[in-house]
Amino acid sequence: MNPFLDDALLQFRKYKKMAEDAIAQATADTFFRTIDPGSNSIAIIVKHIAGNQRSRWTGFLTTDGEKPDRNRDSEFEAASDTRESLMARWHAGWGLLFGSLAPLTDADLDRVITIRTEPHTVMQAISRQLTHYAYHVGQIVFLAKHHAGAQWKSLSIPRGESKEWDVAKDGSRYRA
Repeated sequence: MNPFLDDALLQFRKYKKMAEDAIAQATADTFFRTIDPGSNSIAIIVKHIAGNQRSRWTGFLTTDGEKPDRNRDSEFEAASDTRESLMARWHAGWGLLFGSLAPLTDADLDRVITIRTEPHTVMQAISRQLTHYAYHVGQIVFLAKHHAGAQWKSLSIPRGESKEWDVAKDGSRYRA
């Protein structure tokens, strides 16, 4: 495979795992809690990422990445969603992403696709989505950590333990 595609897949997997490890630390209550009236909950961010993934990765090479049936604004509204239904959408969205990237070849990276009628090379579109998801995963981690307080279990090297840990290429931690 291509080094760019290999790394993009690795980074997407790391961000997915990081978000899921943070989400696992959110209680039923804190999954839906906002820190102020203008902010998003973990649930809303999960819903938005899943909606974005469905739109971007369905027909990735052949249709505009902003699907006409997507209602982006509704992704930011609290609804009667359950944690289970949102996580099912989350997993479906990541499935679309990985299913779209797996068959790509070097030749595909220079192909031009559209997102909101704007042309992007496949490589640009992948980079755009990687940074978008990293931004939102950071929000998920922040909210989960904020809500967990002293019960938070670090997703990376805990403070004061840097010399005791090594990090593998896949992002996993192990004691040196």
